[in-house]
Amino acid sequence: MNMNWKVIKTEAAYQKAIKRTLAIFQAKENTAEADELALLLVLVKDYEDKHIHLPSLDPIEVIKFKMEERGMKAKDLEPILGSKGHVSSILSGRREITLKMAQRLKNYFQLPAELFLPAA
Repeated sequence: MNMNWKVIKTEAAYQKAIKRTLAIFQAKENTAEADELALLLVLVKDYEDKHIHLPSLDPIEVIKFKMEERGMKAKDLEPILGSKGHVSSILSGRREITLKMAQRLKNYFQLPAELFLPAA
């Protein structure tokens, strides 16, 4: 058990913390390991928030991927996005996805609505 953890500043320290976190992840409550785990989770999250940035996804690519995954055609999106012309314009990138469309896509694909909105 190592209770000498400090703010994680390097990739090596991060990897060490991740390894230890996984090793004690099933720690029983009210134990020294549970306290260590709680501390490690805070330290790891802090490091990840500062150093790990996930790439933003293109909303059109998300839609196309989900369509392919489900074996859908563009016409299958008409009840969600509107007319054949709307669907075509959206899939080609000529038309923006509205908030209402993002909400419908969210409900249909069971994904966060933010995925369907262009990055600000």
